[in-house]
Amino acid sequence: MLASLRSGRAPRLVAPYSRALRQSTTRRNYASVTDLSSLPQPGAQLHGFTLQRTKHVPELELSALLFQHDKTGADYLHVAREDKNNVFSIGFKTNPPDATGVPHILEHVTLCGSEKYPVRDPFFKMLPRSLQNFMNAFTSSDYTMYPFATTNAQDFKNLMGVYLDATLHPLLKRSDFVQEGWRVGPENPQNSSDEQGAKDLVFKGVVYNEMKGQMSDATYLYYIRFHEHIIPALNNSGGDPQKMTELTYDQLRNFHKEHYHPSNGKIMTYGDQPVEAHLEMLGEQLDRFSKMNGDMEIKLPISLDGPRQVTVQGPIDPLTPPEAQFKTSTTWLMGDTNDIVESFALNIATSILLDGYGSPIYRALVESGLGTDFTPNTGYDTSGRKAILSVGLNGVTEENVPKVKEAVSATLKETIEKGLDKQKVDGLLHQLELGLKHKTAKFGLNLITRLKPQWFSGIDPFDALQWNSVVDQFKAEYAKPGYLEGLLEKHLMNDNTLTFTMTPSQSYGADLAAEEAQRLEAKIAQAVKQFPSEQEAHKHLRERELELLEEQQSDQTENLDQLPTLHVSDVPRQVERVEVRDSTLAANTKVQWRETSTNGLTYFRALSLFKDLPDELRMLVPLFCDSLMRIGTKDKSMEELEDMIKLKTGGITFGYHATASPLDFHKAEEGLSLSGYALDRNVPAMYELLQTVLLETDFDSPKAHKMIKQLLQSGASGAVDAIASSGHGYATRYANAGLSSYGKMVEQTAGLTQVKLIASLASAEDNADAMAELVAKLRAIQALAVAEMRDGGVRAAITCGAETSGSNEEALRKFLQTTASADLATPAYQQAASQQQTHPEYPATGRTFFDFPYQVSYSALSVPTVPYTDPAAAPLTILAGLLTHKHLLHEIREKGGAYGAGANTRTLSGVFGMFSYRDPNPENTMRIMSDAARWAAEREWSDREMEEAKLSTFQGIDAPISVSREGMTQFLSGVTPEMEQQRREWLLDVDKAQIREAAEKLAVDIKEKSAVVLLGKKKDFVKESEGWVVRDMGMAGKAAQEADGVSEASENGAVASVG
Repeated sequence: MLASLRSGRAPRLVAPYSRALRQSTTRRNYASVTDLSSLPQPGAQLHGFTLQRTKHVPELELSALLFQHDKTGADYLHVAREDKNNVFSIGFKTNPPDATGVPHILEHVTLCGSEKYPVRDPFFKMLPRSLQNFMNAFTSSDYTMYPFATTNAQDFKNLMGVYLDATLHPLLKRSDFVQEGWRVGPENPQNSSDEQGAKDLVFKGVVYNEMKGQMSDATYLYYIRFHEHIIPALNNSGGDPQKMTELTYDQLRNFHKEHYHPSNGKIMTYGDQPVEAHLEMLGEQLDRFSKMNGDMEIKLPISLDGPRQVTVQGPIDPLTPPEAQFKTSTTWLMGDTNDIVESFALNIATSILLDGYGSPIYRALVESGLGTDFTPNTGYDTSGRKAILSVGLNGVTEENVPKVKEAVSATLKETIEKGLDKQKVDGLLHQLELGLKHKTAKFGLNLITRLKPQWFSGIDPFDALQWNSVVDQFKAEYAKPGYLEGLLEKHLMNDNTLTFTMTPSQSYGADLAAEEAQRLEAKIAQAVKQFPSEQEAHKHLRERELELLEEQQSDQTENLDQLPTLHVSDVPRQVERVEVRDSTLAANTKVQWRETSTNGLTYFRALSLFKDLPDELRMLVPLFCDSLMRIGTKDKSMEELEDMIKLKTGGITFGYHATASPLDFHKAEEGLSLSGYALDRNVPAMYELLQTVLLETDFDSPKAHKMIKQLLQSGASGAVDAIASSGHGYATRYANAGLSSYGKMVEQTAGLTQVKLIASLASAEDNADAMAELVAKLRAIQALAVAEMRDGGVRAAITCGAETSGSNEEALRKFLQTTASADLATPAYQQAASQQQTHPEYPATGRTFFDFPYQVSYSALSVPTVPYTDPAAAPLTILAGLLTHKHLLHEIREKGGAYGAGANTRTLSGVFGMFSYRDPNPENTMRIMSDAARWAAEREWSDREMEEAKLSTFQGIDAPISVSREGMTQFLSGVTPEMEQQRREWLLDVDKAQIREAAEKLAVDIKEKSAVVLLGKKKDFVKESEGWVVRDMGMAGKAAQEADGVSEASENGAVASVG
């Protein structure tokens, strides 16, 4: 997929890899895998490679080996670590020559067939032939990478072979270019006729529609326009739809020839597999090439030798006040990222400036009321050779735009003069210590995605791995008075800045639509010039589209035996059970214990379960949780609490919990979730902080009202963009809402209903009575949560080392007793006359449309099925895999041009669903979804197809999990290991007859019981007279008029897409 161009921006929690570190539990194996004496030595020549250097990094429990290919000069880094989840990545430096998106389109087309595997779309064909737990491709600003992860050794070899052949020897067919890139053709070719002339001709292409969707996201648009001005030498690699239609097929082929060469690439492997086997396979592929001069140029930002100002236009957000929609930021160029220690120090310093509600910049910009939240470019960016610091604000009025830069400058000056608090530095260093101990399942993937961009920017990967050395050097420098303040003064106490502002334009959407219509007309005119008449040109475009359809259809019958595959026999019938034990503490509190190696950490989670929670309170639980971590107490500000949290824990969180029953999906539980983790010695302090925040948050203080309002404004700001990035998820949640109480709970707390509520509360301005009523409801939730803990409505889970169980039990008992003993009176608030008054009942069937200012659509179809423990759930799960990989991707993505599509079963919640993502042709998608089950029922499924569907199902089931997640399925949802094992056997044993029976029943249910939801620009087929219900998100007035002008011209089944 197109990697977010801001993904290279280091999170302001400074620890590279801090969230992705894992320690071996078997010392003997650990030594054998990473002991340098047992690995090749520098100077060794193996399979055409020479080992340049090695490095052991004990704090990360890994050894790194850097090779160079003798013939091509290709760099290859192997990271040996005792981790069965092995990772591979090949990447190329791909500086974009223009904004046509050639690196992005090439990323897609590369995976459409290769010399050794000349089938259509081998990437998608391999998805269900593997047990990978991650497989994708990414286009970043100046490089493209192709990573995968798997725990199966044969699978690793299979995928590595496919990836190498795809990237180094792709077919790059013209038909794949027009399918993935762009073309002009009839919107619905099978319903098109010559009599229509040019009326039904549109721009098509998977990447074209993907980027139209991206450009509908004002957050992305702001960042990419900023990027174009701060580094103009680095064009938009993803592609601007206005420029993409200038790209030619020959330009694509030439770009591959010049950039996808070993001399221009960097290869990485990670895990416990022997490096010699990787070298042998790589050598066979790379020896076919000779050395060339690649394009490894590192593009630098503009020079800033004084203040610069740039203003561009952007879209209106229909959910927020139109007068406060300016976005503005100020940027400084910092030091060379090759200076690892200074970069680390500046990351620490800027984290103190920017992170948390108590940070100086947050207080000066957001708490002061200048705006709602930070712009997407805000932060310390070390992804390039030159570091960049940006500080910006969304939700600004026009008159306040210049005040933002003034406030930033004044705050920086004041902070430098005052000095940075040592306690805050210590807190961040403590977070890094915890990061080193915290075991995650995706260490290797996180490591590779961190190292690769820095490597392409000229930073030695060995330098980036010097963890203890960097920290020690930083501590030595920090011991010198004024070290951090001096760095900030050196880089920021000047006006060598770029101020970048995006102004809201009422006509932005209409202008885009008019530009696309004009560009389409020009492209059609170009085509007409190549033919004797206009009619013949239009006929040619239709025939070309039908030819492409015919080629796309051919892959339904092509022989895939040449592609490597695993088999169902590779899936163990019995999996190793995670052992937990249960105990009971005071007030009948049930506690689940997972005792295992945790590197001296204790993980805690508790659920305070609500009984008969009214809708109006349920919908406020997310705001309640945010408020707990924002307001502070009578004695401590949130800044002080944040400092203590960083010094004593790895974080504490409060959240909304809901789950359906595995025995009956119509039954559900909900509650408040409390969690945190800390070093064993700090567990009592963690509980004290949880208790303080839960019990003592001062909702009644005057500052609380202001802070709650800021939370609401921040939530409403950018909500439309958040929906644009995951529209299919929002559509699915609304479709599920009428199918069960659990579906309703999720929609009200995380769906369109929640978005609308927050937007409406944010627009209430300074209504004191409304705020008082809102605060009363938040305090009611607080009182209910504590009362349930007192009345035994709580259960807890602890993951810790066996040696600390006793001390953990005592600390937990004390926390539960003191928390439950608090007597919080439930405040009076005006209750709705009925649940229905807070929100109309969600439809269990029917079609619902939401109008949004997007250039593409998002759709979902949901059908109620059976509980988790019903044997009929298994064939539905396998059917979802079959429909995704054999029908929906083919029809909706390849033929229809949507960016993603698929089917899934949410077994615990008893729902079968289908969806499309960034879809240019939702009417066609609706038809395909409606007929999908009937298509499946009439198809003769092969043994190979059944096997592939089962493999794709177990990719998610058997994916590695972090130690903190072990046993959590049972704790959170009540699914026991016995239930999981029974379901596993049912899935493995599903046969063709069961699939046919499930498909036949599903076809009937789709016709009689399905709920369909569509988000996007209203199309002609959406008619209330034909059963569509049009819902209002509150987008009224001028903002809604702007929306009308836009674009006239889980288990198995996550968004299946590449690029």
